[in-house]
Amino acid sequence: MEQILQQKLAEIASHVEKKLDDEIEKLDNLTIDDIEQLREQRLKEMKKLHEQKQIWLSLGHGEYQELKEEKEFFDACKASKKVVCHFYKNDSERCKIVDMHLKILCRKHLETRFVKLDVEKSPFLTERLRIKVIPTIALVVDSKTKDYIVGFTDLGNCDDFSTEVLEWRIAQASAINYSGDLLTPPDNIKMQKKPVNKKTIRGRDSDDSDSD
Repeated sequence: MEQILQQKLAEIASHVEKKLDDEIEKLDNLTIDDIEQLREQRLKEMKKLHEQKQIWLSLGHGEYQELKEEKEFFDACKASKKVVCHFYKNDSERCKIVDMHLKILCRKHLETRFVKLDVEKSPFLTERLRIKVIPTIALVVDSKTKDYIVGFTDLGNCDDFSTEVLEWRIAQASAINYSGDLLTPPDNIKMQKKPVNKKTIRGRDSDDSDSD
């Protein structure tokens, strides 16, 4: 069995080495015309990316904005491919924690629109999306709500989770572009489950229920 495993590893190593040799050979054989073509292609890609960033900025990307009414939520989801919406209440300390992290992430992920909406000013939408616990973060892709982050359960059940952990959790729904490991949270220690108080929309702090 060990001999078979070693043989397989040797085959994989040989395959990888051959691919590297082929790439090196291609680079060695590049002509001036080839290099110029690659340069022009790269410039086009950079120009396209710049234009896309300008479109995102014109739609409010790069800022963490509060929506004044429910209609603005639907407008945002139609205009932007990816939306992260924080449903909050003013008197919730944990909503303020979420605000702090989303203000950081909105600048890092221009490809996504980051917004917040007061649940007390959006009863129809709150009922439609079945939001019963705050904070709740709705993750919308292509105008469809792909996932929800309800309270801090998925963030390690603690108030001092890192921005990176929230970023990783948002990426689970493809609501942001993420280059990290989706299978492993960035902070395994903090992600250990610990008790945390939850708060319902109409209630006060409670540690025995996540619904009203």
